[in-house]
Amino acid sequence: MDPLTHALASYTLKRAAFPRAPRPTTIAILIAGTIADLDSLSKFAGPSAFLTFYRTYFHSLFAALFLSLLVILPFLLRKREPTEIQTSPLPTFAAALAASVLHLLMDLSQSAGVELFWPFSTRRFALDWLPHLDLWIFGILLAGILLPMLSRLVTEEIGAKSKGPRGKLGASLALATMILYLVLRFVLHGNALAALESRTYRGESPRMAAAFPESGSPFRWHGIVDTASALTTSKSKSASPPRLTPTPPPLPTNPNPPLPSTPPATPPLRAASSRSRASPKPPSRKPPMAFISPCAPSPTLATLAPAYASTP
Repeated sequence: MDPLTHALASYTLKRAAFPRAPRPTTIAILIAGTIADLDSLSKFAGPSAFLTFYRTYFHSLFAALFLSLLVILPFLLRKREPTEIQTSPLPTFAAALAASVLHLLMDLSQSAGVELFWPFSTRRFALDWLPHLDLWIFGILLAGILLPMLSRLVTEEIGAKSKGPRGKLGASLALATMILYLVLRFVLHGNALAALESRTYRGESPRMAAAFPESGSPFRWHGIVDTASALTTSKSKSASPPRLTPTPPPLPTNPNPPLPSTPPATPPLRAASSRSRASPKPPSRKPPMAFISPCAPSPTLATLAPAYASTP
């Protein structure tokens, strides 16, 4: 979760569970509920440092104990005035530890995961129920803080006296609503996974599937499906239980199946002769013969007469 949501959750927890806590205890609760997010500053040291520190050492049960002791230490060492009421440090430590554990539970419900049992185990635990910024949880916590303030102003305006600690009822209702919302997210996440695993992707069954929430709507999820040949991304709506596609029954098998009949071979087509396919040539037309009259002198004799007459 973002630090602002963690601060609202810690303040709501203080009003619901520790309504009469003094101001130092309130400050300790707010610091203990948000100090674990200091590991997000490791992004300024580079990608390697971010992957090493983010949601690892500070987000564990051991760190919750250590940080709770560290937070209340300045309040134990400070000098108190003679007129100040002496308070036991145990309630302050319990309140700070409750805020730290609430921080871990909210981050455990996300997809990034936390190393809950560090330093004994480096395994990450993630439930994939909540996005990094859940607008619904933010609105529920903000309403649980602001609505009692408005109700108190109205009560003071009409002159009525409020019973009980300030804001306890509104904070308790906000925490109860947030728990119911987490249960709803758990159910919808299961429906989204079932919808992803009930389909086939390019003819392949999913080997592994994961559903990740969206910030705006609890009914929309992003899915990643691992098949034998590829990774597939899809969007799933979990407003209702998924409808499973029925598998068709297997075809009856014959112990002695007939051999497939081979179709008759088609005789090859003979290539047509180029001569038979050639288009006939048009008949040649001879030029008309000239008619020479027998009475006309032969052009050859007329040509040779002068040469013959000059011969001695």
